[in-house]
This record gives sequence, C-alpha cells and structure tokens, in this order.
Amino acid sequence: MKILKTIALILLIAFIAIQFFPTERNESDVIPKTDFLLVNNPPENIGTLLKESCYDCHSNNTEYPWYNKMQPAAWFLEEHIKEGKAELNFNEWENYSDRRKNSKLKSIINQIKDDEMPLSSYTLFHRDAILSDAEKKTLIDYMTKIKDSLE
Repeated sequence: MKILKTIALILLIAFIAIQFFPTERNESDVIPKTDFLLVNNPPENIGTLLKESCYDCHSNNTEYPWYNKMQPAAWFLEEHIKEGKAELNFNEWENYSDRRKNSKLKSIINQIKDDEMPLSSYTLFHRDAILSDAEKKTLIDYMTKIKDSLE
C-alpha cells in the first residue's frame, strides 16, 4: 500500500510540475486579406461551416476550449494545430499557387467524403463541428465549384 501512495504522490507532483510548461497559443485578431473567406466570399452558410469545423486547426486563430491550459491536453492541442496549419492554412489561401489550391481543394473534398475531417478527436468535444450529410454535400459542392474555376 505504501508503494501505491508513493507512486500516486509522484504522479501528482509530476502533473503539477508539467502545468508550468505553457504552449504557444494560435491566436490573432487580424484576418489577413489572403484568407479563404475573404478571397472567395462564400455564402454565409459555407463560411459558418468552415469556421465551426475547420478554422480552429487550419487558420491563425483558434478558439480554445476550457481545457486548453491544462497539460498534457494543451500539448496535444498545440501539436494538432501545428500539423493542421502545416497541411492547410485558410488564412494563407491567396498565397498558394493555383496548382496548390487545386491540390488542397481535392484533398478537402476527399477528406470530407471519407469522413476524415474534421477529426473525430476534435468532434468529440466540439459537437457543433460534426457535419451532417447535407452539410458535407454543401461543402463538397462549393469546394468542387472553386476547384473547377481554377482549372
């Protein structure tokens, strides 16, 4: 029993200690002129869907959940956001070449079709980010329209 108490105390101390290692926050008050929504001026429903389901990980401004300052959850969030922005950053859309935009649009379409995006780990806590079949179709149709205009 004494070993369990010692292990529990060590784990508690470690948990408290890691709270002093903050993460970088992905926050900005500026919406750049290169942003996907400004460049393409989509209908309001498309913009809402993208903001709710995509922009937290794929833009320069994340709306953080209540648990964002608790480690190790904050590290997990930071890593997902960095990976998401490296793959696609909607705030940098206009800086992409037409070829890269086309590639990104194909990827967006396929990942929505295949239920790969938004990630299930994200929708677990962000229920409003779950896309209905009708919303998926709406987004796919819109992204296809933009992709076709580039070709």
